[in-house]
Amino acid sequence: MAQLQMENDLLKKSEGIGKEESLGQFRNVAAYQAIKFLHEEKWYSIKSMCEFLQVTRSAYYRWLKQPESMREQTNRQVAKVIRMIHEKHPDMGYRRIKDELKRNHQMTVNDKRVLRICRHEQIQSTIKHPGNCITRRASAPYHKAKNVLKGQFHAEAPNQKWVTDVSEFKYFVGSDVHKLYLSAILDLYDRRIVTYVLSDTNDLNLVFDTFDQAVALVPEAHPIFHSDQGFQYTHVNFFHRIVKAGMTQSMSRAGKCTDNGPMEGFWGLLKREKYYGRKFTSREELVTMIGDYMTYYNTGRYQRKLQVMTPMEFHNHYYQAA
Repeated sequence: MAQLQMENDLLKKSEGIGKEESLGQFRNVAAYQAIKFLHEEKWYSIKSMCEFLQVTRSAYYRWLKQPESMREQTNRQVAKVIRMIHEKHPDMGYRRIKDELKRNHQMTVNDKRVLRICRHEQIQSTIKHPGNCITRRASAPYHKAKNVLKGQFHAEAPNQKWVTDVSEFKYFVGSDVHKLYLSAILDLYDRRIVTYVLSDTNDLNLVFDTFDQAVALVPEAHPIFHSDQGFQYTHVNFFHRIVKAGMTQSMSRAGKCTDNGPMEGFWGLLKREKYYGRKFTSREELVTMIGDYMTYYNTGRYQRKLQVMTPMEFHNHYYQAA
């Protein structure tokens, strides 16, 4: 009866401990913990329990002297930093966390290990929400350009290919809903945001001001300039701006948001990481969030497509290597 009771207690205790996923390398950690607990609580024989659970006494005593392996200790240290990163950037998935560990915390671990730790710590990035298109076409467009870009989103140097779009944001003042529009231009070489403009109205000036600002910042640039067929981009005054700047205009096919994939992807990043799931209660709060994110995206957000550099690091690296 005593032997049977011991066996039942061991099975229950080891199964209970085993429900918590171990970050360690020992397959028998749950068994060792059960043996230790029952020996201290009920004075069961260590030899008998080891035999029943098919582990050696030498291995148990070795574990007893050092319950955590070096790998387990390292995992706990990494997990602590991962939790800190997640609290600051809940939008980060395990791949971006891995890059953050290497770049800013000098911790070199592979993707799979970070994923296991994230699962153990129940760390998961925020969920991506579906995008919404606000493109409004002109009833009588002055100029419709062909899709010169044709989905070729790779560029060999900065300022060869620019893409642009407008996205809508909302904030609340009491029960009243207000809208804010963001126009931005993205460089396909280094994925940096060349410039952006915010406005309370989605009008011609929003897009014209964005374009004029980009030309003023990089007057020597003559890229392919790609957009959708929104009314601002097909307007006569915008066409004249394109010609004056010596650029080649390109437009997505009607209803084909994938033709402007990188710009749509940027909106998805911004909204998933900083906008969805939050309620902005003032214009100032929303404007500050967008401004802070633009700075973070260009100078603090690492991208694997850019060799784990930020857009501005990758941009500057081109000129340093030239």
